[in-house]
Amino acid sequence: MDSSEGQSALVAEPPSKESSKVTAFRYCYFQGIKDNQWNDWRWQLRNKFTTIGSISSIIQLSDDEILAMEDLSTSGRLAANITPYYLSLISPDDARQPLRRTVIPSLEEFRNCKDEYEDPLHEDNDSPVPGIVHRYDDRVLMLVSGHCASNCRYCTRSRLVGAHKINHIATEQQLIAAINYISGNCKIRDVLISGGDPLLLDNNALKRILEKLRAIEHIEIIRIGTKVPAVLPQRITPNLVDILKKFHPLFMSLHFTHPDECTFECAKACSRLADAGIPLGSQTVLLSGINDSVKIMTSLMHKLLMMRVRPYYLYQCDPVFGTTHFRTPIEKGIEIIAGMRGFTSGYAVPTFVIDAPGGGGKIPLQQNYVVSSDRCGVELKNFRGGIYHYP
Repeated sequence: MDSSEGQSALVAEPPSKESSKVTAFRYCYFQGIKDNQWNDWRWQLRNKFTTIGSISSIIQLSDDEILAMEDLSTSGRLAANITPYYLSLISPDDARQPLRRTVIPSLEEFRNCKDEYEDPLHEDNDSPVPGIVHRYDDRVLMLVSGHCASNCRYCTRSRLVGAHKINHIATEQQLIAAINYISGNCKIRDVLISGGDPLLLDNNALKRILEKLRAIEHIEIIRIGTKVPAVLPQRITPNLVDILKKFHPLFMSLHFTHPDECTFECAKACSRLADAGIPLGSQTVLLSGINDSVKIMTSLMHKLLMMRVRPYYLYQCDPVFGTTHFRTPIEKGIEIIAGMRGFTSGYAVPTFVIDAPGGGGKIPLQQNYVVSSDRCGVELKNFRGGIYHYP
């Protein structure tokens, strides 16, 4: 079992053992659980909340939420799945709380739009071997796990997560086929390890994958995509970090949704990763009623920077089955980025992108700042609406 001793210095956080919400939650519901149990990521996974009975023992579920969870058991849709830690951040009595809406099912998930799909990005079409998605010439996506610490209700890969189409740990045959494919294509210089969540693999399994990738001469960069620091920060142990830092250049893309995720525990996890020299970038999905305002998005990005996480992508929500209620108009994302540009530091402004349905890849969008252009120069509009001439 991983050791969890060793404390890294935190950025912009007061000295504390844990967040106040977590402390209050543990006092109410887990009084007999010792610190070494609560802070053990395997204990967190063993004690996840997945049923109506377990969740309703803590959360006052609405009629809508209860009916949705009952329907999940017969429909085969993405199951409810929440770590005790993450449940401690959720409002027990406000069904409209942002974090609650991202992990507690609602009946709105069963209202399908005609333009929603099981695999809207056509990842399965771009999969030459199981576990590999090859869309861009010089990089591949390597799927090594079919499970997450907590299930997001807007998940792009809900067709795979928890559905046993990808094993919890990639089989020997899958791993060999994926590594052989990457090794045999010299154009590939960048591998993104994802899933599910690859950090749910144990240390030895993850180390083995990283060793095999690093043994391929033409692989320059390895990336890991994960939401673990937000939903299971206990997973970022000193032992895990010691393994990861042996495989530089290694980058991490961290999934964050709302400022309420940026807790003391999350900051400690990010600090450990950053102290190990791992560049951290954020990926956020734009969600209606959850983070679709300049104020909330700016707050999230500021908190991420304080945790040494560089805002990277803001995604338009993918048209996956049952996500109509989460999607905003495209203009909303453009409006949010325009409302941030010039009013906060450039480091805090992510790139707003649509991952084009049908496998078109990421397409960046922003407000048009070019007013006109002719032989004499360009007329430009700045963040305050002023017009400037560039010769």
